[in-house]
Amino acid sequence: MDTIPATPLGKLLTVGEVAERSGLAVSALHFYETKGLISSIRSRGNQRRYGRDVLRRLGIIKVAQRVGIPLSEIQAAFESLPQGRTPTVADWQTLSALWKDDLDARIRRLSLLRDRLTGCIGCGCLSIESCPLRNPCDRLGKEGPGARLLETEN
Repeated sequence: MDTIPATPLGKLLTVGEVAERSGLAVSALHFYETKGLISSIRSRGNQRRYGRDVLRRLGIIKVAQRVGIPLSEIQAAFESLPQGRTPTVADWQTLSALWKDDLDARIRRLSLLRDRLTGCIGCGCLSIESCPLRNPCDRLGKEGPGARLLETEN
């Protein structure tokens, strides 16, 4: 964090103002800052101050998380944006293009899951022959008894 030079603070936001405007907890803002997703500068009294561009960045973070994009991917995408200015429409188009293929693949997997879900009894055994979701043709039964597969599949 940098220190604010001797200029008026009128255009900068406090952490409380950012929390109120973004709908996020102050602790979430601090977390995002430690991850490098947003940045602040320090006042002479050592208080965080944020540029207004942080509100758009937080909006992008919230939208991306809502569709399941991990913070690590959001962080990598943000590295392509210049700090200290509000992300533009062109910036958003660039970021969303990075995530489009992944989102399309997720949609396909979720649609397949939805269409096959009624055949699953949800027992977690993962080794019955008829489980079309996780164990087609009882391939896991050949590896041994019990639940052979937990949420490790990509």
